[in-house]
Amino acid sequence: MFEDIPVDVSPMHEGERIRAANMFVELAGPKSMGAELIQVADDVEDGDLQVVGPELSDMTEGEIYPLGISVKIQGEKLEKELEGVIERRIHELSNYVKGFMHLNQRDQIWCRVSKEAKEAGFKLVDFARALSILLKEDFPLIEKISVTIFTDESEVESFLETAKAAYDYRDSRARELSDEDVDVFYGCTMCQSFAPSHVCVVTPDRTALCGAINWFDCRAAAKMDPEGPIFEIEKGDVLDSTKGEYSNVNTIVAEKSQGETDRVFLHSLFEYPHTSCGCFEAVAFYIPELDGIGIVSRDFRGETPLGIPFSTMAGQCSGGKQVEGFVGLSLEYMRSPKFLQADGAYERIIWLPKEIKESVKEYIPGELYDKIPTEEEAESIKDIKKFLRVNEHPIRERLKQSKESIETEVEPDSDISQLEEDYEIEDNDAPVAYLPQMSVPGSDGVRIILKNAKVYAEKVIIKKEQK
Repeated sequence: MFEDIPVDVSPMHEGERIRAANMFVELAGPKSMGAELIQVADDVEDGDLQVVGPELSDMTEGEIYPLGISVKIQGEKLEKELEGVIERRIHELSNYVKGFMHLNQRDQIWCRVSKEAKEAGFKLVDFARALSILLKEDFPLIEKISVTIFTDESEVESFLETAKAAYDYRDSRARELSDEDVDVFYGCTMCQSFAPSHVCVVTPDRTALCGAINWFDCRAAAKMDPEGPIFEIEKGDVLDSTKGEYSNVNTIVAEKSQGETDRVFLHSLFEYPHTSCGCFEAVAFYIPELDGIGIVSRDFRGETPLGIPFSTMAGQCSGGKQVEGFVGLSLEYMRSPKFLQADGAYERIIWLPKEIKESVKEYIPGELYDKIPTEEEAESIKDIKKFLRVNEHPIRERLKQSKESIETEVEPDSDISQLEEDYEIEDNDAPVAYLPQMSVPGSDGVRIILKNAKVYAEKVIIKKEQK
């Protein structure tokens, strides 16, 4: 089947990572541009494989090139509704090719070719051939297929615009439904080769973290392949409609994650947030100093107000982990009426990259839009705090109420039980404690664990326990 391809093609290579030291070239990714798109079409020339632009043999080792992967398919029973589902499998199937690494999806793809593959005579047309064979094998509904690989910059730019228009059309269809309109959600485990305990729960109001699959896509996929990685999840009892917790969703997630996760809140990043894979388009993160939430996307090149870039933050919460205060999400979810509704939705958002903010402008309440800073107005938590005060962001009222309700108490033990009166320490941000590890309560039930922390406070009040 793959005799004409000079490298091995097998599921055993899925999960292979090509590090910079072993890389011949990088294709698309954060320092270039790229996209992948599958389209159901008529008059497809079966087996047509093309590379438009430089082949690997024409590329310079160590350089980065743009990449477009255009796949056209035809079949009597193929429907447009299946495009997104089949397209998402490009990620998995591409990684079957030894020496070819594929990450992410849609216009976020990031690929590398190894030096070993190049030395073996591997070319991009071989990748196109492998992909066409694998897709036909995986989806018997495909009767004809053609694959075009773009590496010419102008061609990739044009293809990128076509792809984005197709993505927008698919996403807009899903906005017609809400979680309450359906009895069934869907689960997806396609990312378990990279995140073994991750289970993505897809609902009408919450698209997959990768942004590539919505509820309609999942419905089509589950009907086409009931034993595949996309499956139905009956909602079960509604345990909390605001947080988005359902009895049977918890049951299925526990089963599919091998018991790693047994509770999930679909619309909150506190307590039991949705697990994160690694293919997510953005990360929502808690900023405890201001009791607010920031969001950073994969495209953002700078550092977040926490002082770390997207890549570092993604590393902290990816791999199928459930991390309180962090959650991966799709940009389409930010257009959902249930977007982080348990946490205050946009009233809780206090930082966004400008590009994201502009892309979801019509979904941010008008009275809040100018009150949310971007990297142009705030690069640090101090900058955010000033911006929120000047622009009267509603988070300030939340902070005020929280401050009024806080009282720090230290229970007396044998060393301080002799205290007869309240003892008050007040010093301008003086260090008052060093903690190897301590767990403290936070807002909305989140538990904050401090490790090797120095605690500074303007005022500490120690009170004798009243018995």
